[in-house]
Amino acid sequence: MGEQTEVILLGGRSGVGKSSVGHEIHAQLARGGVRHALVDGDYLGMAYPAPDALGIAESNLGLIWANYEQHGYTHLVYSQTVSVLYSRELREAMGGTRRAVGVLLTSTDETACARLGQREKGSELAIHIERSRSMARKLESESPGWVHRVSTDSRSIQSIASEIIDLASWT
Repeated sequence: MGEQTEVILLGGRSGVGKSSVGHEIHAQLARGGVRHALVDGDYLGMAYPAPDALGIAESNLGLIWANYEQHGYTHLVYSQTVSVLYSRELREAMGGTRRAVGVLLTSTDETACARLGQREKGSELAIHIERSRSMARKLESESPGWVHRVSTDSRSIQSIASEIIDLASWT
């Protein structure tokens, strides 16, 4: 079954807009009648005490995707900070997808910090900002060459989502 599957792997630092863009991709695909599922992978391994986050996230994705696939879904939008670094593992967890389109959302530190400041109201804002900066460096240096870079600075969520849908040819 997995050989028919296509997945958009949406990655990027905290504050870059992954969740917002993922929801807009979902809305645009739904309006276009494209059968798909949206999974925010950042929650698939969120537990305390922290498990091996990637291992449990992969396992959970495999279970969730098997259920979607059983109901006839072949297209997945998967949003997770490091998804573009683990495309092979994530595709294997889904039963071996035929095609993956990797998208690394990017932004300046200023943009990400401003967005995080709007979202994070607790005592850990400084920690989130530093993690975001560190992750941006890691993602930029370690993302494979086939991963598309899409800037979210000074752009509408709608235009970013449309660009990604075009990259995936899911129209």
